[in-house]
Amino acid sequence: MPEKTPLSYIELSKGNLIHNIQQFRKLAKKETKFSVAIKGNAYGHGQNKIAKVLEPYVDYFQIDSVEELELLRKVSKKKILLFGYVQKTDLPKAIKLGCILTVFSLEQMLTISAMAKNVDVVQEIHIPVDAHLGREGFLLKELPEVFKEIKKCKFIKLTGIYAHFANIEDTTNFTHAQKQIKEYERALKLAGKFGFRKLQTHISATSGLLVYEKNKGINSIIRLGIGVYGLWPSEHIKFLYKNKMELKPVLTWKTKIAQIKILPAGSTIGYGLTHMTYNETKIAVIPQGYADGFDRGLSNKGEVLIRGERCKILGRVSMNMFTVDVSHLLEVEIEDEVVILGCQGKKPARNASGIADAGGEITAEEMAKKIDTINYEITTKISALLPRVVV
Repeated sequence: MPEKTPLSYIELSKGNLIHNIQQFRKLAKKETKFSVAIKGNAYGHGQNKIAKVLEPYVDYFQIDSVEELELLRKVSKKKILLFGYVQKTDLPKAIKLGCILTVFSLEQMLTISAMAKNVDVVQEIHIPVDAHLGREGFLLKELPEVFKEIKKCKFIKLTGIYAHFANIEDTTNFTHAQKQIKEYERALKLAGKFGFRKLQTHISATSGLLVYEKNKGINSIIRLGIGVYGLWPSEHIKFLYKNKMELKPVLTWKTKIAQIKILPAGSTIGYGLTHMTYNETKIAVIPQGYADGFDRGLSNKGEVLIRGERCKILGRVSMNMFTVDVSHLLEVEIEDEVVILGCQGKKPARNASGIADAGGEITAEEMAKKIDTINYEITTKISALLPRVVV
């Protein structure tokens, strides 16, 4: 950690990140390849910061856009799965930078082929199968025509077929997941009939590895996402692995107190007059807000950590600041460290609800429950403008 730190920043634990990827390696066959999803600025953690640490530990990186590809190529020579839609005008850049493209339509595939021919490159592709996800990918009935066209394209090389689970995180009901697996297997058999064999196959992300492919090596690639960052895909899976595997959160969101003052009883706090003090109240102004990715839904609900103690948000979260109650802190000063997300000091034990018993940790899951969302969104929404510091 450098001596001088920014006012507000995201601290990334290199040790925790490596720990998490190693935990998942233990659950997979030796020959299984790992792709780590670093789209969405690595789920808010910082794309290239994460990529640099994981470069020796993964086989692929998975991204969503040409912009992410261009940025990633500055730090990585790994194979890259670009699984977002690439418009026609961006395809030449994607092909030149080097990646494995997905295909959204037969028309797009033919365009990719023509553009690859123009630059004399054989473009590698993976075909997505819509195995009862109802999102991107080809339906089973569409695949024969796709395979026929691929065989005609000299500048297209099909190296993989993949699908996405829709609800495998719910370990109480495996019915839909099983239906998806069977549909995906039909697609693979169909590919074989058209002469496409020894393809890379992948359907599982973090949750799929934990509840479906653990130690089985069913598919050749696992696409790890949320778990690498030390967050669980669901409460069901977290409970399933209780006392069996520890995931360590990689991200800590820190800032400093900007102002401290005492408000008399009867004072309103913030826009909209949503909080009024009943007693004399000591408050601290925190210089972060919804422009930084701290959700406005946490107004009058959220908490932060100051000197290892939880401090409740009073009033509305505004664009660049919010206030917290520090009346219970005997000692508190301007520029004291504030932890918005993560631990402050030694990591405490957590209770059954995921809340730290000693109060010294704010989790993404806890924040997500308060605003009825998921942990993915809590971290991904953190502003890319906040500096990321690897420790």
